[in-house]
Amino acid sequence: MGTIWFCLVAVMVAMYVLLDGFDLGAGAIHLLVARTNEERRQVIATIGPVWDGNEVWLLAAGGTLYFAFPALYASGFSGFYLPLMIVLWLLILRGTAVEFRNHIQSPIWIPFWDFVFFLSSLLLAVFFGAALGNVVRGVPLDQTGYFFEPLWTNFRLGAHTGILDWFTILVGVQALLALMMHGGLWVQLKTHGAVSERAGKVAGKAWWGVLVMTAVVTGATFVLQPQVIANFHTWPAGYVLPLLAVASFAAVQFELHRKNERNAFLASCAYFLGMLTSVVFGVYPMVLPARNPAFSLTVQNAKAADYGLKIGLIWWVIGMVLVTVYFVYVYRLFAGKVSETPDSPGHGD
Repeated sequence: MGTIWFCLVAVMVAMYVLLDGFDLGAGAIHLLVARTNEERRQVIATIGPVWDGNEVWLLAAGGTLYFAFPALYASGFSGFYLPLMIVLWLLILRGTAVEFRNHIQSPIWIPFWDFVFFLSSLLLAVFFGAALGNVVRGVPLDQTGYFFEPLWTNFRLGAHTGILDWFTILVGVQALLALMMHGGLWVQLKTHGAVSERAGKVAGKAWWGVLVMTAVVTGATFVLQPQVIANFHTWPAGYVLPLLAVASFAAVQFELHRKNERNAFLASCAYFLGMLTSVVFGVYPMVLPARNPAFSLTVQNAKAADYGLKIGLIWWVIGMVLVTVYFVYVYRLFAGKVSETPDSPGHGD
């Protein structure tokens, strides 16, 4: 049951990255692709109907983590308390910016909220990437199952690591570039004219940055976390996951050249799916690696009782069916490109 729930949590995190990832990316690039107030409204309109729903996946993943792996939840939330509070405030600021810029018509406040939306989206992308880097690198867990990390120390890897070091910063930069690509492809898909054209160009340029950073981070991961290579050697079938990421990543550039906006965005989704599942496969059975492997939290020592997990699985399936129906309905309802002069976030053609 522990392995099943490990996979279910991974699926929910992947869904959050795929869905909320494109609106984080849209926020991180919207000052680059939109030159006027109307163009910025157009970019925000591409995510207006869905951004808050997308974030439900983050809450659901957190709740599932608490239910299925209480030891991981307790350890992770205590050790990552400071960055989690920063992420919480960034999420609040981002949501506030989206809503306030459309309700306060002021030549002073509108640019201010646009900048808050841009900066909070950018920093969230970096912090989420750094969080993934911490999980891959390992944290200073001790025999009690708890740890504490400051925001940074000397940016080196060692016994006293910080949340931010050279490796986690690299992962954060990769995440930012990848989400800028993802967001650019979404904005290109959902908008008309100059905004769509600029978004495609930003996505194309970000693609090259992702190419370099993916190679660098992958090489560093193999050195820092030997469990990743060991798992792929033990279960060679797992190579299909990074192959999916590579093929999908190449398809993004191919479809951009073909000017097939929908296929380019779907290829980006597949790239994220391949990368995230590769990471999950690589660290299994650990759910929170420790710098000292003897103290790592694993599927077995961090999971809840099997009886509760079996009952919970029934309700999880029911809940996911309802969520899936809701998301299919919302995305179909707001399908198509947004108006070039939207009256409010979410108005479509």
